[in-house]
Amino acid sequence: MAVEKIQLDNELAHAAAKGGAFLFSPVGERRVFCPELFSEEQRSFYKTALEFAMKRVLPQSEAIEAKRPGVLPGLLKEAGGLGILMVDIPEAYGGLSGDIVTSALVAESQAVQGSWTVSFGAHVSIGTLPIVFFGTDAQKKKFLPKSATGEWLFAYALSEAGSGSDALGAKTRADLSPDGKHYILNGSKQWITNAGFADVFTVFAKVSGDRFTAFIVEKGTLGFSVGREEHKLGLRGSSTCPLIFEDARVPVENVLGEVGKGHKIAFNILNMGRFKLSVGSAGAMKNTLGLGAKYALDRKAFGHPISDFALVREKLARGAATAYAAESMGYRVAGSIEEALAHVSDGSKNHAFDMMRALEAFAVECSICKVMSSEALHNLSDEVLQIHGGYGYVEDFPIERVFRDQRVNRIYEGTNEINRMLIPGMILKRAMKGELPLMEAAANLDEEIADPARLLPNAQGRLVPERRLTEGVKRSFLLAARAAVAKFGTAIDERQEVLAALADIAIDAYALDSMIARTLQRNGDPQAGLRDALCRFFAAEARDRVHKRTRDALAGSLAGDELSGALRGLDVLLPYVPQDPAALREAIVPAVLEASGYPFSY
Repeated sequence: MAVEKIQLDNELAHAAAKGGAFLFSPVGERRVFCPELFSEEQRSFYKTALEFAMKRVLPQSEAIEAKRPGVLPGLLKEAGGLGILMVDIPEAYGGLSGDIVTSALVAESQAVQGSWTVSFGAHVSIGTLPIVFFGTDAQKKKFLPKSATGEWLFAYALSEAGSGSDALGAKTRADLSPDGKHYILNGSKQWITNAGFADVFTVFAKVSGDRFTAFIVEKGTLGFSVGREEHKLGLRGSSTCPLIFEDARVPVENVLGEVGKGHKIAFNILNMGRFKLSVGSAGAMKNTLGLGAKYALDRKAFGHPISDFALVREKLARGAATAYAAESMGYRVAGSIEEALAHVSDGSKNHAFDMMRALEAFAVECSICKVMSSEALHNLSDEVLQIHGGYGYVEDFPIERVFRDQRVNRIYEGTNEINRMLIPGMILKRAMKGELPLMEAAANLDEEIADPARLLPNAQGRLVPERRLTEGVKRSFLLAARAAVAKFGTAIDERQEVLAALADIAIDAYALDSMIARTLQRNGDPQAGLRDALCRFFAAEARDRVHKRTRDALAGSLAGDELSGALRGLDVLLPYVPQDPAALREAIVPAVLEASGYPFSY
């Protein structure tokens, strides 16, 4: 399958290879990957996958929600017959050897029905990818062709009742049998998607009680059983069950990767899971915006469609702006990962771990996108339910299900709280290793505050105020990080409130940087005015969020005159620029209503 590469010169490619580098280069300095750069083959595959989701999956929502036996497994097998399950699987094992961008597009295309989306993702992503990346040749030959077609369905078992976010605290144990032919597993797993019908499970256990290891466990293994279905707030149609291991005998050849190295599989697969969840959430945002726009056009109150009312229009404008940001961020990460993977040799002896290192390079951005898109989808679904009024609260309208289904996105693939700890933690760790110029940039900060023109010298053209704001947001992160590191040093890990504030600043920085860079590289675009308006709307609200979160971080790190001086510097970096909210809104909403939803398509 052809891959459309981003062409970068050596210097920028080197900078792009480091996660978190967006904080240290001017917005729009380098070309970023975005939907406008999709190849025709990528667009065609997306359309095929979307058509399947709209024509085969969505009409069966009622049956899916009722857990009608065989419906979800049947749809997965049908998707396999169309080639939709095999994008990430190498050709040598029955797949398509697809690129990361196509994989992301498929994930987005299936975000039409929550229970289906999570079942599909559990199979193609976290269920199958551990074997793709870490399996032996024999394991790949046995399992991957049947995953590609949907003949066998897959699941991923990491969480336990007492260890969700703290994955390494797992209690499930594996002991080598006296004859050395099996590992004997004892323990349980919790919240396992697809458990009720999966044929193959990636299960994590501690060999001899301390060596965290991954195993491939097949349905029917002696001593292995699946518990009852959980009754959930949302995703009611998906299968979610505990797994029970009582002297379960797993052949030694089913060890995945190396004994004691299971954490490398778990955490790196979660990076991909976070990334896939983010593009799926962006797709769900577009669909949800469509529900809101269509209802607002149809529903009348006081003699007018409610789409005429300013407060309804504000919700639609915000939804469009955040969807544009989430889409821009997600596909920028896809392009960055694809560029990194291009430098991994297929013939490398440690090819799987080389690929994982390439993915790990953008773990910061994967976490950023996961947090941003899951929370943006939550907020949008709440606003669209509000647009529906009382009808949004009953099952007759799909927004009721959307609102319930999306809630779990902030919990799985690492809770958003955990991801907020990871984002600044990874940035600071890379800076300490010399991989990011955080200290050097922080050293120049006082001069930039004294002369704000240095933030964006010789600026001209489109979106100058928003570009300057973006640079101010990045410096706000530096200002707060400098204060926190000086105050707490390595003990900063214990100051979760400061780390969370730093994460929120970084999230808005990446959102602004991504959507503005994407917008500026579109020359001659007939929708340039709309794209500019989406950036301006998002930037106006981001300024206030970042100002508050930087204040929070500074107040948690400084006091007295030092705090007062830092707050004055913050006001220089993020000056308040009055904006007419009605003008910002009205530059967006007509396009949303005309399109009955998200105004751009692939």
